[in-house]
Amino acid sequence: MFVTKIAIDLGTCNSLVFVPGKGIVLNEPSVVAVLKPENKILAVGKEAKTMIGRTPDSIRIYRPLKDGVIADYKVTQVMLRYFIRKARGSFGFVKPEVVVSVPVGSTSTERRAVVEAAMNASAKMAFVAKEPLLAALGAGIPINACEGNMIVNIGGGTSEIAVISLGGIVTASSVRVGGDKMDEAIEEYIKRKYNLAIGTQTAEEIKIKIGTALPKRKENVMEVRGRDLASGLPRNIKVSSNEVAGAIKDTLQDIVSVVKQVLRDTPPELSADIMNKGIIISGGGALLRNINELIARTTGVPCFVAEEPLYCVVKGTGIVIEHLDTYKRSLMSKK
Repeated sequence: MFVTKIAIDLGTCNSLVFVPGKGIVLNEPSVVAVLKPENKILAVGKEAKTMIGRTPDSIRIYRPLKDGVIADYKVTQVMLRYFIRKARGSFGFVKPEVVVSVPVGSTSTERRAVVEAAMNASAKMAFVAKEPLLAALGAGIPINACEGNMIVNIGGGTSEIAVISLGGIVTASSVRVGGDKMDEAIEEYIKRKYNLAIGTQTAEEIKIKIGTALPKRKENVMEVRGRDLASGLPRNIKVSSNEVAGAIKDTLQDIVSVVKQVLRDTPPELSADIMNKGIIISGGGALLRNINELIARTTGVPCFVAEEPLYCVVKGTGIVIEHLDTYKRSLMSKK
């Protein structure tokens, strides 16, 4: 079977690939390992991620996307080529049409960089589509209806909030804060309180296993291993879920502030619709325990987590690629 269309959710932390008729065929970290002296690609995706914090000086680990946009063009191109080649399989001689997700706050230059990277990575045609619309589509929201729907998409590098009606974005805002900033906050908290250095992967593991947006009466505890900054020797500590909630409080507050701002900018008729139907949260950040409760408490609007929030954007991108002619004008631009 020839793969002629590919949808890519190009994320700061993870990238997902959808092929019509097959579904999600790839879900890998947006990481590339390069051997410096020869400038040779050693690994991409899962294999490259396992090397973070464990490499000699001769190997450099790149995360080519920062805050949802391209920070390293050449490495992004290599990564896209790898994803496209893997999705195409053995029938690799047919150049596919590609749709790539981009943050709503990305500039025309940033969008052009994504299109050019996809074209240079062997795409026949490349389009970009805005993440909030894709997330809404993937979450099953009827975006073409004459009513207001609000989506909060919390990714690794950016959090995007949009009010959608009649197939378009009425009001939107994005903040370059997401899962990565939460990991950094946890890392910094443990360093400050326990004088212990941990890696980003350990911080991410803490967030996934015991992280919560709101303190709980019944705490979860996790044992963490790191390097004592005073002695330089390995040491174990125990961290509670309420400590994690305190560590990421300011990061979450940044996201909540933008949600409030978008609600303030929303026309009254659409505000009434949102109040009736509630806010939908998607993206990897939606998996953080009690995040919907935090947003509901601070805004006074009911809040729900989408089904399979991690896959909303790629599912929406898949819907777009399957009905490319229908969505070409409304959602996408070549530049």
